[in-house]
Order: sequence, then C-alpha cells, then structure tokens
Amino acid sequence: MEISAKLVKELRDRSGAGMMECKKALQEAEGNLAEAEIILRKRGLSSAAKKAGRSTRQGVIGSYIHPGSQLGVLVEVNCESDFVARTEDFLELVKDIAMQVAAADPQFIRKEDVTPDALAKEMDIQRDRARQEGKPEKMLDKIVEGRMNKYYEEVCLYEQPFIKENTTSVADLIKSKIAKLGENISISRFVRFKVGETVQLEETAETTPPSE
Repeated sequence: MEISAKLVKELRDRSGAGMMECKKALQEAEGNLAEAEIILRKRGLSSAAKKAGRSTRQGVIGSYIHPGSQLGVLVEVNCESDFVARTEDFLELVKDIAMQVAAADPQFIRKEDVTPDALAKEMDIQRDRARQEGKPEKMLDKIVEGRMNKYYEEVCLYEQPFIKENTTSVADLIKSKIAKLGENISISRFVRFKVGETVQLEETAETTPPSE
C-alpha cells in the first residue's frame, strides 16, 4: 500500500517516532493513523522495557507551585545524559510529574517502596472490611489482593493514573518518554509541601497519648 509523505509526517508529529518507523507502522496498519499509533506505542513500550536497567545519573530537579502559593512540590527526575536532560520533552515530563505529585499526593514512588508496616496495615483494613461485608472467608485473600491494586493506584506515583490522561498510568507515561528519547528515565525522590501540614502534624503528636 502506498503511504503518503503527508500521512507519515502527521504520525511523526503525533508520536515523535522516526520517519521510517512511522512509515512501517502505517504500512502495517494499512494507512489507519490511529492503529499505526497503537503499533508504535507497543513497540516503544517494548523498547523502554529493555532500557529499564540502565543507570540514570543525569537529570534535573523540577518544581511546581500551585496558584495561591499554598502548595508546592520538588521532584528529581533522572536520565542517562545531560543532553536528554535539557530537551523540551524531558523538561515537560518533569513538569508533569511535579504537577502529578501536587494533585494526587502519592506517598511512595513504586509499589516496591511501600513500607512493610503500611502494607500490613492496609491489608488488615481491607480484610476486616471484606469480613464486615459478609464475604466468604475462603475468598478473602483474592478480594484483598484486588483491593490492594486500588490502594497502590492511590499511594504509589508510578501506579497512579496520569492527571492529564487518566487512561494512562504515570509508569506508562515515563515508558513513552523512554521510547521517544532513547534513554532510561526514573524518578528518584520527591517532596510535597502544603501550608499548615507541619502544624497539624505537631498538634496531632501533642494530643496523642504515649504508648505504654
């Protein structure tokens, strides 16, 4: 099938992939632009997985201050080279991640980062909840497992739905950038500041009775 240069350029503008890759994807999709985009995305995610183990020692520290200056975020996003760290795509990703942290308030970066205490506490909560709902005892483990996936989506940055496109997770957003930029990308740390939170924590600590 003959693929026009105009269609190839349109797919390239939408995906950021190379011209030849776009042409091959369009040929495979028989000229269907949406299908070609899906093909490129699948290839990109596969390529990103191969880069996941590579060291990321460069990057930038990004920030976001919410209008009104009551909420702010600092985040460190890493890549492999200073060149990529200065690209518009990478800096846009850093800004998006900072906004994600501000809006969604994650507690951990990855599922693996959830502390054993937090994990055990949440599993107990979900098990007790299932029992109170009258769920069969033999089904509790499966029910808790399913509900823990929802918990990870709430507290783990990589698992959260991306605030600008909730059908995509933050992890998949990062993978798409890895595929486009050709380097491994990772988030190493973040901190979220909200005016008044420190005072509330101190007041809670003062009113909590000491354990015996």
